Formats: sequence, C-alpha cells, structure tokens
Amino acid sequence: MSKNKEITSTLRVRIGQEEAHYGGNLVEGARMLKLFGDIITEIAVITDGDEGLFVGYSSVEFLAPVYAGDFIEATGRVVRIGNTSRTVEFEARKIIASRYDLAPSAADVLDEPVVVVRATGTTVIPKEHTRAR
Repeated sequence: MSKNKEITSTLRVRIGQEEAHYGGNLVEGARMLKLFGDIITEIAVITDGDEGLFVGYSSVEFLAPVYAGDFIEATGRVVRIGNTSRTVEFEARKIIASRYDLAPSAADVLDEPVVVVRATGTTVIPKEHTRAR
C-alpha cells in the first residue's frame, strides 16, 4: 500500500420507507453511522485484506435531517495510518431530497448536496490478520 495514495470509499443509497423511525418520515442518525461502518470495513479490506474491528468514533456531528426517500452519498477518507489502525474521516451528503409535502412519491435533485453527518472513526486490524497491501 502506497502511503502517498489517497484511500477512499463511497456508497450511495436510497433511504427506504421502512427506515423511517420517527414522525414525519424522519430517519434515525444511527442509519448514517451504519453506512460509515460499511465504508470503514471496505477500507480495512483495501488496506489490509481483513475487515478489521471498528473501535469507535472520536467525533460525530449530526448536521441536517434525513427522511425516508432521500438519497445519501457517504464517503470515507483515510487520514491516518498507524501500525494496526486506520483513522477515517466520514461525510454523508443528501443528494436527492424526498418531497412528501408535494406528493408521496415526489423528490428533488439538489443543486448542492446537503451535508447531513460528519464523523471521524478508527478501525484496528489485528496484526495476525493483516495482509497489508
């Protein structure tokens, strides 16, 4: 693995109606954290050939609401590589917004994505499992 090459992972998902947890079709923030978990797992596989163990977040900021029907693009970027750890900065952006106020199936492509969550987290790959690339 080249230390000069930026390591990233991106997922784009539609938040389904079944994920609405609160009134008004609001989705709980933990749904975005699940996306970040999938991203950091992919990064661990890219860097070490192993899923690793997500040990925690050092920061999480919930910045805007997410509703059922929204499309979210979540990205993680490695910002620190330790001996067995990888620290990743995450950002989830709403790129399409549901518009239940207009009709049950209405949605708008946003001119500018809206950042809904930012976070920083760390995964550890046990030394005996690493196949660093």
